Amino acid sequence: MSKNFFSKILTVTSVFVISGCMNMPTPSSQITGSYTSGLNYEKFDCDKLSTEMASLARRENQLHIAQEQRVKSSKVQAFWLGYGQGDGVEASELANVRGEKEAVRKAYDYKNCG
Repeated sequence: MSKNFFSKILTVTSVFVISGCMNMPTPSSQITGSYTSGLNYEKFDCDKLSTEMASLARRENQLHIAQEQRVKSSKVQAFWLGYGQGDGVEASELANVRGEKEAVRKAYDYKNCG
C-alpha cells in the first residue's frame, strides 16, 4: 500500500474523531452565573431572602442534573453520529439561576441575616 493511502486514512480518521467533539454541551461545573442586579432583592427581609435562596438552590440542583444528563446523552450521540447536542435551555437557565442565587446571597450578607 502506498504512503498516500495511509495519509488519506489518517486524515479521514482524524476528521471523524475531531468532529465527534463538536457541539458538545458544557458540563454544569463550568457554567457560571450570569449577572443579576441585587436591586430585585433590596426590599426582601431575611426570611424572604432565606426562602428565595432555598428555592434557587433546589432549582439549581434540578438544572445541574438535567445538564449532566444532556452531557451524558450527548456523548452517546457523538459516539454514534459524530456530533453532540450542544447546550440547551438547561445551560442558560442554570446560568441565570446561579446569577440570581449570587444576588440573593449578596443581599443576605448586606442585611447581616446570617
